[in-house]
Amino acid sequence: MLPRPTRCFTPRLLASALVPSARMLSGMPPSTPLVPPDRQPLLNARRCVIKVGTAVVSNPDGTLALSRMGALVEQLVELVKQGRQVLLVSSGAVGLGRQRLGLAKDVVANTANVIDRQACAAAGQGILMSTYDMMLQRMGVTCAQVLITQGDFLSRERYTNLTETLDRLAALSVIPIINENDVVTGCHQLDVQQVFSDNDKLSALVAAGADADGLALLTDVEGVYTKPPHEEGAERIKVWTQNMQVEIGEKSTMGRGGMASKIGAASVAASGGVHTVVASGFDVANIERIFNGNDVGTLFTASDRPNKRKRWLTLATETKGSLWIKPDGISKMMLGRIIHGGDVASLEGTFAVKDVVSLRSEDGEELARGVVQADSSALNA
Repeated sequence: MLPRPTRCFTPRLLASALVPSARMLSGMPPSTPLVPPDRQPLLNARRCVIKVGTAVVSNPDGTLALSRMGALVEQLVELVKQGRQVLLVSSGAVGLGRQRLGLAKDVVANTANVIDRQACAAAGQGILMSTYDMMLQRMGVTCAQVLITQGDFLSRERYTNLTETLDRLAALSVIPIINENDVVTGCHQLDVQQVFSDNDKLSALVAAGADADGLALLTDVEGVYTKPPHEEGAERIKVWTQNMQVEIGEKSTMGRGGMASKIGAASVAASGGVHTVVASGFDVANIERIFNGNDVGTLFTASDRPNKRKRWLTLATETKGSLWIKPDGISKMMLGRIIHGGDVASLEGTFAVKDVVSLRSEDGEELARGVVQADSSALNA
């Protein structure tokens, strides 16, 4: 069972802005009764994030899957023509670089070979980006490269800079091509603070942080199944609900994701207010189907969207320590009031001023996350 997203208390009131849908902006005809009610938000989505994995953009031998990438780009351009804002999260740099550098697949697939993976990312990212740029330019659409590291989420200032840049690019009708900067983070196991471990989670964080309305997580299967889809009796799950139990198969070899990763990422995006569908990327027409509200893949329905500060705290941070809060302090938290050192029963970890910590009840349950205004030594005094 996946963990429930942590709540975050703040005295600030939640606010939302009414944004016209893509259909209103583009003069698209109103929806038809054939669209299931739970898919209607995807039909009306104005800002769309699409994530494609290594298996979608490359062939098994590591070469570019040009026909599939061309069809993918056509789908993205069609969304732009409908008046939607499009962001693409694309894996594939390591796999493409491996083929260009002539390294063996099993060598690069081993995450212990950090420098080899980073070298492949350096060689492959240029191939990946230049291909997208060439294809989009020929269709009259501009793209921009955005490479992200863990630190861009851990720092609230950098997180804000990132999301505001994505906002501006989207407003200029530019498609950001987003990827983890694997040249400097080629092995996620070396990251002491790990906000995301693959591009599935990265796309979820980007979608939630950029106020996206819909996320298409494209993979190598038709959706989430009750068991690996090649096994007898496997059934596609049309709508994911909390506490569902599924049997998970093997994850991809060149990429770092798998179905467990897709489920976790889709749940994160949904908790951040983004309607998310896990579907096959081998048939890139699924992008059109998803944002037409068709019944494809597995839908993760969105929760109410928290404000941006809460999204950063609950989804995009790693805690440096924990504070166990006394009952009176918990009451203050529930009222949105500031808690002080006297409200802390005990603490764990070493943290500095403005670090993020977990706030827990005396029985250990995480109630919230917050930014501390005193370091651990001061609170221990």
